[in-house]
Amino acid sequence: MKIKVASVDSVIIYFDNKISKDVSQKVKAAYAHLKSLKNESFIEIIPSYSSILISYQLLKYDFDSIKEYLQKELSGIKVDEELNSKLIQIDVYYGQEVGFDLQRVAKLNNLSVDEVINIHSSKIYDVYTIGFLPGFAYLGIVDEKIATKRLETPRKKIPKGSVSIADTQTAVYPKNSPGGWNVIGKTNFEFFDKSLQNLSLIDINSKIKFNPITKEEFLTQGGVL
Repeated sequence: MKIKVASVDSVIIYFDNKISKDVSQKVKAAYAHLKSLKNESFIEIIPSYSSILISYQLLKYDFDSIKEYLQKELSGIKVDEELNSKLIQIDVYYGQEVGFDLQRVAKLNNLSVDEVINIHSSKIYDVYTIGFLPGFAYLGIVDEKIATKRLETPRKKIPKGSVSIADTQTAVYPKNSPGGWNVIGKTNFEFFDKSLQNLSLIDINSKIKFNPITKEEFLTQGGVL
């Protein structure tokens, strides 16, 4: 663990420099502990793949004092993979009308479309971080059999609810937006909800399971092709 200056009133705690489940679990454990402290001098605590950004009140801390405080608080942190974890089931229609890159992902990985669907939907994914857009959860790690590089030319518009793959991660676009991920399906699940304090039902302690549904089921749920 390394603590470095981010700005005059913030620091970054680095747990490693790679994306992995082990590192993600360390971040989540440290984040949970820091939140539990209810330190009123902390303005924001923002977790990412392998680090945590903390902004704080300058009247309370300088870099040396906050570094010492954080090292003391986090030195004995233990990882508990099931800490506050919640499994969220998400229905997905993996049809090619909505999965614009489904054939591409299959072809690049020497698989059939059905194999891609089965592999993608058979795993329970961890939320590594939330970013890019409110409610955009970076999920991993996809099976290496379907890991696929981003599009060379991003689309100007990817529809809300598009289930996508980029390298070893998967995600759902919470609203219409540009993007370069490979779209393999679509869901009606609402990842963004402005009525919620955190703007989403998903947080870094969530686990996600995608469940294939038919076109008829998708349309019955209010899906749009």
